[in-house]
Amino acid sequence: MIRCISPIDGAVYAERPTLSADAAHAAVALAKAAQADWAARPLEDRIALVQAGVANVGKMNDQIVPELAHQMGRPIRYGGEFGGFDERASYMAKIAKDALADIEVEDSNSFRRVMKRVPHGVVLVVAPWNYPYMTAINTVAPALIAGNTVMLKHASQTPLVGERMAQAFHAAGIPEDVFQNIFLDHQTTSDLIAARSFGFVNFTGSVGGGQAIERAAAGTFTGIGLELGGKDPGYVCDDADLVAAADTLIDGAMFNSGQCCCGIERIYVAEQHFDAFVEKAVAIVRGYKLGNPLDPDTTLGPMAHKRFADEVRAQTAEAIADGATAHINPFAEDDGGAYLTPQILTNVTHDMRVMRDESFGPVVGIMPVRDDAEAIKLMNDSRFGLTASIWTRDTARAEAIAGQIETGTVFMNRADYLDPGLCWTGCKDTGRGGGLSVIGYHNLTRPKSFHLKKV
Repeated sequence: MIRCISPIDGAVYAERPTLSADAAHAAVALAKAAQADWAARPLEDRIALVQAGVANVGKMNDQIVPELAHQMGRPIRYGGEFGGFDERASYMAKIAKDALADIEVEDSNSFRRVMKRVPHGVVLVVAPWNYPYMTAINTVAPALIAGNTVMLKHASQTPLVGERMAQAFHAAGIPEDVFQNIFLDHQTTSDLIAARSFGFVNFTGSVGGGQAIERAAAGTFTGIGLELGGKDPGYVCDDADLVAAADTLIDGAMFNSGQCCCGIERIYVAEQHFDAFVEKAVAIVRGYKLGNPLDPDTTLGPMAHKRFADEVRAQTAEAIADGATAHINPFAEDDGGAYLTPQILTNVTHDMRVMRDESFGPVVGIMPVRDDAEAIKLMNDSRFGLTASIWTRDTARAEAIAGQIETGTVFMNRADYLDPGLCWTGCKDTGRGGGLSVIGYHNLTRPKSFHLKKV
């Protein structure tokens, strides 16, 4: 049984039964049987059907926004995820023809030699709860457009999301067997992967979850895409716009109660600007209103679950005990449950878990640095590598620093954004593979060569 405990009040918000092993294998069989006919449809038809499904999700937004508040705590004032959901799907639809185009090497009187992109078959998408629509559509839209059938398994915290997407896509005309929303327990998921049920598996979630996916796929040669943990840094250079840097980096650290894959979790500031930056950061955080996400005045909702909040509390308490300075009263609004006071910490070091382990909550540590070399060393002192944010007025300087940072994406003068035109990827314990962009299509298909000798 999948059970969603609402962070608003700790009550059960939704329950769904999981598929038995037999039912799960039957669902896979339906997806496999439907795939050839789906791939045989003209690309333009698949694109149009996916776009219609996306539009149908938009029509549901008035219902989706409060559902998200109940399921994972995001305040309704932010209007849900449809803006990013639509942007990503629309971009992938726009580039599909070119991204999936044949590469012709020769077409002469003697030979036709061409490379084509062909779908993997059935793609399993295991999506997380923190941005449940946007993270899912990153793979669902291009996988369907490329001719795969898709099975979507959503996190237990957001069980209604997959149902909404299936409702929208089926109403648009995408066959039910082509796009399936399924509820599975961990063991059944692992067993299906081990049984070579899927041509490709895309997982977004914890490092432990990614390791479980890899173990299940060992020896099957199933393609895997993994986006796992993060500890993304921001670096405020000596020539940065401090107001813009503070506004963006603190929003990147605190928005969605800090529950962002590419959220800012540690900040390094040129030492001459350190005090001024911290002052601005603290003022921003003190302006937040923590409360019920169904209240339009709330700017910061609860974390998705008490256990997530407890991990942030533990990291923060340990840091304070080891000498860190907390700039926000840690007990001001903390209810001991999912509602957690946001926190700014200084006098932090990399010996503290809050600067090493993923926090995934509304806390950020800020350290002064002497120069670019020290900032680069500290930014790379992490087992994760998803994004990094550099704040400078000098593009050449930013690109030079970016070339030395071990990460998947480097931003200059922005943060916490997923550009669908660029590959979304990571390194180290953040995972492997890449979504969106032309490369996203390459990962959701395989190359097939045609060497045809004419007689």
